[in-house]
Amino acid sequence: MTSSSTSNTDSDTSRKSSLAALKGLLPFLRPYRRQFVLAGIALLFAAGATLAIPAAFKQMIDHGFGAASASAGSQNIEHVNAVFLALFGVAAVLAVATAARFFMVSWLGERVVADVRAAVYRHVVHQSPEFFETTRTGEVLSRLTTDTTLIQTVVGTSISLALRNTLLFAGGLVMLFVTSPKLTAIILGLLVLVVLPIVLFGRRVRKLSRDSQDRIADASALAGEILNAMPTVQSFTHEGIEAGRFGASVEGAFQTAIRRIHARATLTMLAIVLVFGAIVFVLWLGAHAVLEGTMTGGDLGQFILYASIVAGSVGALSEVMGEAQRAAGATERLLELLASRSDIQDPAHPRPLPPRTANGARVTLDDVSFSYPSRLDAAALSHLKLDIAAGETVALVGPSGAGKTTLFQLLLRFYDPQAGAIRLDGIDIRDLALHTLRGAIGIVPQDTVIFASSALENIRYGRPEASDEEVIAAAKMAAAHEFIERLPQGYGSFLGERGVRLSGGQRQRIAIARALLKNPPLLLLDEATSALDAESERLVQRALEAAMVGRTTIIIAHRLATVQRADRIIVLDEGRVVESGTHASLVAHGGVYANLAALQFQGHAPLERQAS
Repeated sequence: MTSSSTSNTDSDTSRKSSLAALKGLLPFLRPYRRQFVLAGIALLFAAGATLAIPAAFKQMIDHGFGAASASAGSQNIEHVNAVFLALFGVAAVLAVATAARFFMVSWLGERVVADVRAAVYRHVVHQSPEFFETTRTGEVLSRLTTDTTLIQTVVGTSISLALRNTLLFAGGLVMLFVTSPKLTAIILGLLVLVVLPIVLFGRRVRKLSRDSQDRIADASALAGEILNAMPTVQSFTHEGIEAGRFGASVEGAFQTAIRRIHARATLTMLAIVLVFGAIVFVLWLGAHAVLEGTMTGGDLGQFILYASIVAGSVGALSEVMGEAQRAAGATERLLELLASRSDIQDPAHPRPLPPRTANGARVTLDDVSFSYPSRLDAAALSHLKLDIAAGETVALVGPSGAGKTTLFQLLLRFYDPQAGAIRLDGIDIRDLALHTLRGAIGIVPQDTVIFASSALENIRYGRPEASDEEVIAAAKMAAAHEFIERLPQGYGSFLGERGVRLSGGQRQRIAIARALLKNPPLLLLDEATSALDAESERLVQRALEAAMVGRTTIIIAHRLATVQRADRIIVLDEGRVVESGTHASLVAHGGVYANLAALQFQGHAPLERQAS
């Protein structure tokens, strides 16, 4: 009893969620009410013309062929001619109305899907890094392509077909009652047998459709991950293994799709057998009625045509229902994506930053504690207090996992701390609009991102309105001008996806030029020279020293040779500040920094630190 009740509840919930999912498309449909009205008018004309055709055939049979006297022959010929002329006029109306309906609904499908794709992408790019900790890029791409294509089918085809066939069903049913109430009552009883399997199988098709889309998304995510890591895959000779993994994922998607196709094929087979079985049975009854003289031949012909229209509309509605079930699953997935909300939002009333000073920005961390959402039991930063003066160059050093990169992510407000506050020029960064905050910060990340465009556009990404001369000046400051000039098309050279046509050091210098072009008051350098050879490092270091003038700079570096000239060196360990001072004072102190310096500059650690 309990299991049955649970099953019914799950079924009701599934049906409700299907309706709710399709209702979620209404905000995207509302702006195009006029197009819907025009499509509806065309639809009414097309349905009316279709329903007029059987009546014309009745007139032709009864009045054109039914007269027995020879004297009425010429009159019958004129009547037949008039009927066929009217029939051609109906066909012309049907053709124009159908073409207009097709154009309008196809336009609506393309327009709405374009809006949905833009809305989903716009929503995704505003998500915080926490979102991408749990959502794979390939899955998002699958939702943007495959799922929206299913929605396009519904909006651009299925809705129109559903309305058209609903009108034909209703109109045909009315005309069936007008023609023969008795036969119509019989055929309606038989139609119940058609509707029942459609409803039962429709639920199964919907569930299988969602499963199928999930498997496709999994395969896309896997392919995207591997294609973005091909050098690693090939260097470990895992081509066969990864091809096998993708093949297994595709095979899983195929098997799920086959179950969906099997369910829809069964549904279609049952619908056709039952519908045409009902038609044959009713035709048999009608034929007997004509022989008995209770019906005319024209009435029977009209009834057959209207019955065919009704039966065809039921069959078409079953197909549309299958498509709608698939689209409902796709819509659910897209609505889930649109429903996700980033914890990082602009404040209701953002404050402006004070006017920029000649020295850059002041940065203050007031008792900041933070744990990543996926690792709440491990503190990345613990009660961190730090005050960086405007124009100061501060280096962050410490072992891996000490919290250095985390501090950068908090400064950019990719995350908010669980306790404490971060201030930029005395204003809590949570009171600043995200664009204001991030517009004041330039960053050169450790993992350099190069876009699949030209060198000029990659550097201009730092400030889209910058002129070509400003871009070239930034490249010169970052010691990138010479190697860019040597590229086949110079600054117009295509750098390849993820910058595959450049060396690691060249990619890093492009990223530095991008940050320098932005000209922010606060500059964050995360291992900015880690991928450079000795000569390039010397050039870039000199450029960075010039770029640090007039701005506050925070540097993360494991290579201590790059931070010896910093105004202050902050040593982090387990999310806390353990030491602070200049290179000379920290070496003399003999603590954590002295141990790191001994490892790098002398090749061994002091004995007193080995125990720790």
